[in-house]
Amino acid sequence: MPDETKPSSKRIRFRTKRLRQQITGMDFVASGTIHIRTKTCGKKNCQCATDPEKRHGPYYEWSRRKDGKLLHKTLSPEQARLIQKAIANHRTIQQLLAEWEEETASEILNPSEGHERN
Repeated sequence: MPDETKPSSKRIRFRTKRLRQQITGMDFVASGTIHIRTKTCGKKNCQCATDPEKRHGPYYEWSRRKDGKLLHKTLSPEQARLIQKAIANHRTIQQLLAEWEEETASEILNPSEGHERN
């Protein structure tokens, strides 16, 4: 019979099974933000110069950090849809990892009080 007072890899794997399944079930993952913008073209005769409703666009821009630098990329509507899904997945993974971290701390600090939530 396993010692319930010591941390157990088997118990933590059981307690985090749902979290791990959710993470491995995701496809695209990305960080950042999608901005939807309209723009003026700079031509004085164009209606976009005087009427905000006539601006060109929408344009989809993805902003993210890579190697400490802020990057911007203009996307097609389809790319923007996929990146938006990837950003939502990234945020979900961050939440799941926070739960996993709490389960790990609980297992190491209070192994006999573990709650089997999965």
